[in-house]
Amino acid sequence: MDFREEYHLLPSHSDFSWFLEVSHGLEHLVYLVEERGHPALTMQSPAESQPRPGHAENDPFPGMFSQDPVAGQVISELFTNRKENINLRFSEDCLYLNIYTPADLKRRSRLPVMVWIPGGGLMLGGASTYDGLALSAHENVVVVTVQYCLGIWGFFSTGDEHSRGNWGHLDQLAALHWVQENIANFGGDPGSVTIFGESAGGESVSILGSPFLPTMLDGVLLPKTPEENLAEKNFHPVPYVVGINKQECGWILPMNIHEELTPVATDKYLGGMDNPAIKKDLFLDLIADGMFGVPSVNVARRHRDAGAPTYMYEFQYHPSFSSEMKPKTVMGDHGDELFSVFGAPFVKDGASEEETNLSKMVMKFWANFAQNGNPNGEGLPPWPVYDQKEGYLQIGVTTQAAEKLKDKEVAFWNELLSKEAAKKPPQLKHDEL
Repeated sequence: MDFREEYHLLPSHSDFSWFLEVSHGLEHLVYLVEERGHPALTMQSPAESQPRPGHAENDPFPGMFSQDPVAGQVISELFTNRKENINLRFSEDCLYLNIYTPADLKRRSRLPVMVWIPGGGLMLGGASTYDGLALSAHENVVVVTVQYCLGIWGFFSTGDEHSRGNWGHLDQLAALHWVQENIANFGGDPGSVTIFGESAGGESVSILGSPFLPTMLDGVLLPKTPEENLAEKNFHPVPYVVGINKQECGWILPMNIHEELTPVATDKYLGGMDNPAIKKDLFLDLIADGMFGVPSVNVARRHRDAGAPTYMYEFQYHPSFSSEMKPKTVMGDHGDELFSVFGAPFVKDGASEEETNLSKMVMKFWANFAQNGNPNGEGLPPWPVYDQKEGYLQIGVTTQAAEKLKDKEVAFWNELLSKEAAKKPPQLKHDEL
């Protein structure tokens, strides 16, 4: 693969770390002008494309890939751990990554590398929403945040060789190749790279665990579905952390559930309840379990059964940095853990001692896992491995071990989905964007 290195040393945000922006110089949208000026758009994998020129050095952040500008700005401001919101700029020249390293870095240093894949439903988002300064400085790790193409440009598929789809995931893979070849120049250890993400970024982490990715078969990202790979234990059995938030659909997310499942599911969750407030909360639990809780437990079980060291958590906290429109009663909305993971109390003003300590603990858990494949460490609450007892960690004001996360809900949904699948003929068409 032909990679170009371009380093821009940007203004430091403090006296204890420095911040670099690096272009991984990849492009997968190539515009061709045919006879008589008719445009034709071809989509290629990053490996087939040539590096494109970098953007101006006086621009502090790379452009995010084309997306709904209003929704993109809203999502960035809701999730950012930066002290000041950034005004988003959009560009197809978006395949950049940001690197954060400790200030006392030596070129011979070999620090654990944590590669962050941002979420946004594969439709929104970008790397610069997340400031890796605090995580890097406090935990002595190299933090890399990456960008990838979104929407139809990132995931459109014709179902044949003309446009195989999953271009955005190929961008992520190309960024990981870049990290392998170049991160030692920034004090990172290419032999100790952890990928982590939230929402669509979490989905991407699961996809990137496929054994097909390092070689790619005939340009096909995933010859089999993720469900098939999991069932066949056809993935890399590396240490794995998977978690959910207590109220994933507490406020921010739109509600979505298959129409044919609604009657049975609502009867199970709401059956006989007349109190409107309680019915609302139960219905939101129904959606969250179907979208996040049940799939997360199923994935954790598959990794455990394949012999991979596996850990689970449930985040249960209301960050002070949440939107003022979010009800104070919502504990662990979608994305709420990000403020702790990226050390928002050390970048933004106004955090309590409780919230600051929570962020210290979460950053330490995450960094321990990146370094050792195990989140446990001195001075931390014990985090049980996810074995047949299905122990997990509840993270919040009180952080403690528990067992059988969503056990009854998983049994219900798995049975319901199995019955529904048996009624339908095999799916022959693609569901990509």
